[in-house]
Amino acid sequence: MYVIKRVYEKADKYDGSRVLVDRLWPRGLKKEDAMIDYWMKEIAPGTALRKWFAHKEERWQEFKNRYHMELKEKKGLLKQLMDLEKDKKVTLLYAAKDEKRNNAQALLEALETR
Repeated sequence: MYVIKRVYEKADKYDGSRVLVDRLWPRGLKKEDAMIDYWMKEIAPGTALRKWFAHKEERWQEFKNRYHMELKEKKGLLKQLMDLEKDKKVTLLYAAKDEKRNNAQALLEALETR
């Protein structure tokens, strides 16, 4: 089972494996405070796509389409996430302020369709 959580939220014992799926480290967060098991920055959207999206609501659908295309080239990383999920719950962590339109949401959609 996958869940999504903002990295700034308090970790709890029900999170399972905590995986940061952002390319950049979250601002103002110390690594020792993050309680992250894995940082999979390579699975995050590429820099050009991230900058193009810029969290603009009107670009959300196209962002998801482009990101899902990028993920087709990252099958090994997707497999790593799926392997983690076989053993226990996986919490995908992100830093964006928008809880509905962020790369973790788009990644979750891609994982659920596999």
